[in-house]
Amino acid sequence: MKELVEVIAKALVDNPDEVVVTEKEQGKNVIIELHVASSDMGKVIGKQGRIAKAIRSVVKAASLGENKRVDVEIV
Repeated sequence: MKELVEVIAKALVDNPDEVVVTEKEQGKNVIIELHVASSDMGKVIGKQGRIAKAIRSVVKAASLGENKRVDVEIV
């Protein structure tokens, strides 16, 4: 999942070198934290959070086969 979020985020931002994705596992829950440059924050969130919701939906759909709950947090 971490790689999926990283690829999506790097495609969206102007500074792909500053994209950092960390993954924390807590039992059946996985939290993926996405860190981007402050100038790219709006591109990752999108108008009314639409891009952020789309990223979360894609990751959630990809995680269905792994029987885990995955949350994406944009920090």
